[in-house]
Amino acid sequence: MDKFSYYLQKVIGKKNNSDIYNAKGVLLVPKSFIITYDHVMLLEENGITLTEEAVTDIGTFTNADYNEYYKLIDEAVEETSRIFKEIRRNRKVPLAELRKDVIPLIQNVSENTNVLQLFVALQAKDDYTYRHNIAVGALANLIGKWMNLDHQALMQLTTAALLHDVGKMLISENILNKPGKLTDEEYAIMKKHTIYGYEILNDTVGISHRQALVALQHHERMNGSGYPMGIKRDNIDLFSRIVAVADIFHAMTSNRVYRTHSPFYEVLTEMEEEMFGELDPEITLVFIEKTMNYLIGCSVLLTDGRKGTIIMVPKNKPTRPLIKVGEQFIDLTKESQIHIEEIV
Repeated sequence: MDKFSYYLQKVIGKKNNSDIYNAKGVLLVPKSFIITYDHVMLLEENGITLTEEAVTDIGTFTNADYNEYYKLIDEAVEETSRIFKEIRRNRKVPLAELRKDVIPLIQNVSENTNVLQLFVALQAKDDYTYRHNIAVGALANLIGKWMNLDHQALMQLTTAALLHDVGKMLISENILNKPGKLTDEEYAIMKKHTIYGYEILNDTVGISHRQALVALQHHERMNGSGYPMGIKRDNIDLFSRIVAVADIFHAMTSNRVYRTHSPFYEVLTEMEEEMFGELDPEITLVFIEKTMNYLIGCSVLLTDGRKGTIIMVPKNKPTRPLIKVGEQFIDLTKESQIHIEEIV
């Protein structure tokens, strides 16, 4: 058995039993991490060969109905709801309150290593308008970290993402909460929330012009199909492009007054298809790849009826992972007729 085959069958997709350090004492792989191909390559580069005795088979796992992030996120939603209602009344953003009471909560939930449980907790219930702001703030924060933004940029991004929809506070609640499809006239009014949000933030002391642009541009698209100005590519600020990815992902995976959510994996696949159209391809690929890596060890149902476990995610096509079914390996990059039906 060659080394790659050994790793594939004996190591990848299993849980690491202890912290692994290099010769200089730098932590390479923390205890309890699920081993990926990238971990194996990192260890090899440092002269470390991971054996099957160093890992534990985790079997398969799913997300529980309740997880530790619910309470933190519910607190953030409650506080955001209060603050945004205040903005609706006086058209002023209490930035100091947001920085003191909400941003730390978003930072807290974004520090976790269980991204899947975070996604579950962020899914909107009957409070989409306010939970969506928290979710986009947390998701943008994650993406910013994955893109190695420095601390100052990350804080600016997170604040801008939290406030990206602040202009909706100047839109009638009858339109915001309408259970059916908006009329053309109502949709035209709804689209004005981008301009309203920009104006509110541009007049807020402590908010930069770049942060205000996020409110204006988060519905712009790389191919020029967005609004309000129909600008393209590099004319859309990086922060706005990041928030667009976070915004779309949360909107599609949440129940809303006029439609139910789409399955998690289906959303990632659809976003991957839009990477070279509406969404920034680099940002979208980072988001999908990092998210899919957290699915390693998850049980999946395939379209041919078989159940298996994700054990490796390819960089170039992250939504087409390597699946282990019993003792058989199914490479979805090569088995084009087979797809993941759902994450079980």
